[in-house]
Amino acid sequence: MSALAFALLALLLVGPVPTLLARSSWPMRAPRAAIVLWQSIAVAAVLSAFSAGLAIASRLFIPGPTGRPTATITSEIAVLGWPLWLAYVLVLTLTLLIGGRLVVAVLQVAIATRRRRAHHRMVVDLLGECRHGMSGLRVLDVAAPLAYCLPGVRSRVVLSEGTLSALTDTELTAILSHERAHLRARHDLVLEAFVAVHTAFPRFVRSASALDAVRLLVEMLADDAAVRTAGPAPLARALVACASARTPAGALAAGGPTTVVRVRRLSGRPNSLLLSLGAYVAAAVLLVAPTVAVAVPWLTELHRLLSA
Repeated sequence: MSALAFALLALLLVGPVPTLLARSSWPMRAPRAAIVLWQSIAVAAVLSAFSAGLAIASRLFIPGPTGRPTATITSEIAVLGWPLWLAYVLVLTLTLLIGGRLVVAVLQVAIATRRRRAHHRMVVDLLGECRHGMSGLRVLDVAAPLAYCLPGVRSRVVLSEGTLSALTDTELTAILSHERAHLRARHDLVLEAFVAVHTAFPRFVRSASALDAVRLLVEMLADDAAVRTAGPAPLARALVACASARTPAGALAAGGPTTVVRVRRLSGRPNSLLLSLGAYVAAAVLLVAPTVAVAVPWLTELHRLLSA
């Protein structure tokens, strides 16, 4: 029952739950808390998948005739029977494959992203011009307005001549605050984790809702930081000016396809402390309550088997 409960919980957390949460509008009024909730869903899904495999593994060592756990494949088959034994081994194998895919996905995403950023940073440093005495700012001789940042140890904020021409000083301050908020909070690491989890789970159970929602939420967090510096109106005008700019791979851009939603949010209701508190509580409950409710009986049984 523990294995079944863990497996069902994992399936819910990688499919229906992200889809329902992505359709909700309240995260726009509590973006930081919503990201924490998304993170708790991702962590709970991974832990549930692993726990299902461990629970299955414990059933491969059920008590034999003497009451002690079986210790050989033949004795396990004799007690469980071929169909049940094969089912347990299959589920355990799939769980281990997901764990292996998660490790590989984390490494692949991290290595590939950093290579792209390093190459792009080299190009920007060669072609861009340092302005205002800021070593981390590069201005490209491009007519179209664009603004993005390259996170990392040697981070860069990249603007174009078109951006400098199109924006006023206040709007420019807003767009710079937006990009620096990304760099300061390391939103890129949050996104990398969700990309890795999304890649690790099989396509027929995973949902792209979590990744898309978190991408939008980190932009909203950066928007909030810019609003505190320059106000909502200058930021809205700056976002509209940079809306059509393409985002380089591995970068975080101010514009993009979510600009309309974010601009509307700037003129809507402010962030809600009550919604944030509710999201934090839900995140804590999601991580603690199901795990305790399902894990305690399984751990008790495992302790009984090992001490028999």
